[in-house]
Amino acid sequence: MEFARPLIPGRLIRRYKRFLADVTLEDGQTVTAHCANTGAMLGVQDPGSRVWIEPNDDPKRKLKYSWKLIELPGGALAGIDTGVPNRVAGEALRNGKVETVQKYEHVRAEVKYAQNSRVDFLLTADALPDCYVEVKNVHLRRESDWAEFPDSVTTRGAKHLGDLAAEVQKGHRAVLLYVVQRDDCRRVKMARDLDPNYAERLCEAARMGVEVMAYDCALSSKRVILRNRLPVTI
Repeated sequence: MEFARPLIPGRLIRRYKRFLADVTLEDGQTVTAHCANTGAMLGVQDPGSRVWIEPNDDPKRKLKYSWKLIELPGGALAGIDTGVPNRVAGEALRNGKVETVQKYEHVRAEVKYAQNSRVDFLLTADALPDCYVEVKNVHLRRESDWAEFPDSVTTRGAKHLGDLAAEVQKGHRAVLLYVVQRDDCRRVKMARDLDPNYAERLCEAARMGVEVMAYDCALSSKRVILRNRLPVTI
């Protein structure tokens, strides 16, 4: 996935009101960027960190910048925009880059299913069961090389697990795809202390046949692409 416009470097002043971030640009100017992330963002919002924001010239948008990347201690990068993983995953699915689902011919995004839900991607092909793919953004790291999900309580995420399990019971396939939007993690686990209910629901969904997988990303100021499959501890 290529960024629509060249990203501009700066220094994070603060993130506030969930959706706003003040950034000092290299020329000294201070701007406010949209922060497309509703999570706690533990460890990826430290003031003074180097960040990259994307400009836009859309007259309908109140803010003219969007926060995309942050540089972490040690030089690793993490993605901030929770909409990016869906774009990255969609590109990878259509190019046959996601293991176990390469034989599917058609990829549709945002398909209605279950009760008042939309699945991120529905994969179809002749002679294959429909495959429902839900994508989750991951950028929490607290120890060693473990990526963790979620970084705060996610009632919506728990509902998605039930919806996916229900599709398996109907004879379809269901895949939960964790996209680790940082390049310094080598494995994935659940943050049980932050949301024990989600962790329990994931175990139940996996027992019912929901397939769980994770990939990390290669990130730069130009693009974000799905990279390596990572082991997941449920």
